[in-house]
Amino acid sequence: MENKKRALGRGLEQLFNTENLDLDTIERQIYEDTSKDEIIEVNLNELRANPYQPRKTFNDEALQELSSSIKEHGVFQPIIVKKSIKGYEIIAGERRVRASKLAGLEKIPAIVRDFSDEQMMEIALLENLQRENLNVIEEALAYKSLIEKLMLTQEQLSKRVGKSRSHITNILGILRLPKEIQDMIVEGKLTMGHARVISKLESIEQMMMLADKIINDKLPVRELEHITEDRTFERKVKIDRKPKEINKEYKYVEDLLRDKLDTKVKIKDKKIEISFNNTADLNRILEIINIKE
Repeated sequence: MENKKRALGRGLEQLFNTENLDLDTIERQIYEDTSKDEIIEVNLNELRANPYQPRKTFNDEALQELSSSIKEHGVFQPIIVKKSIKGYEIIAGERRVRASKLAGLEKIPAIVRDFSDEQMMEIALLENLQRENLNVIEEALAYKSLIEKLMLTQEQLSKRVGKSRSHITNILGILRLPKEIQDMIVEGKLTMGHARVISKLESIEQMMMLADKIINDKLPVRELEHITEDRTFERKVKIDRKPKEINKEYKYVEDLLRDKLDTKVKIKDKKIEISFNNTADLNRILEIINIKE
């Protein structure tokens, strides 16, 4: 019975069944349920990365800073691992593991818990989304994997990871783009606003032509939208709807705010309306506009 209770820890199963996951809450629950004698020292050479880790590259400068801190103060927070056939798989704390190796350590404190593959996948994504931003392609691939393997809708995923539905849709749309354009986005040559517009087109040739034009002519997103409204640009999804009344006076401000906040923004009667899906999405928006609760 004790082994079963300690598989994840009291309350963790319930946490994973909630609509919105938070890594800090999950880790705090594990640490609260763990006694000191359950924290073990694991050889660093026995550890291997979470197979569902979406991050492919790590910031060398940030790792060096963490390594210097570990050299001076040690590893304050144990990593969380799962026992495997050979050694352990890292559930949370891969950056601490890499930094510890750079610091010349041989062992690291760890808590062993028995996570399912689905839970390992969610933990790996949450650690990167909530602690250190993934690049946009890594984020898109991680969302795609979660949707396919956990059989989630985009709406369910948006609530699960605390992102807006439009953010999920726009990020996934990037995977339609040719590899050359995806690289331009990762390198910062194209913005997410540019990518969102281009990804809605049908023709690869037109996508590439516009990507080059954006870079060469320093084309803003609003001008790109006007260009693609031309009938010569065939869209992947054809929209047939009645024209709606547009407040031309503030339309450009709505566009700027929409691109900045990645959500629906409406200006009417001298009021700005900003849409959000849930508390996590609201916190995301507040963080962008630098407002602290």
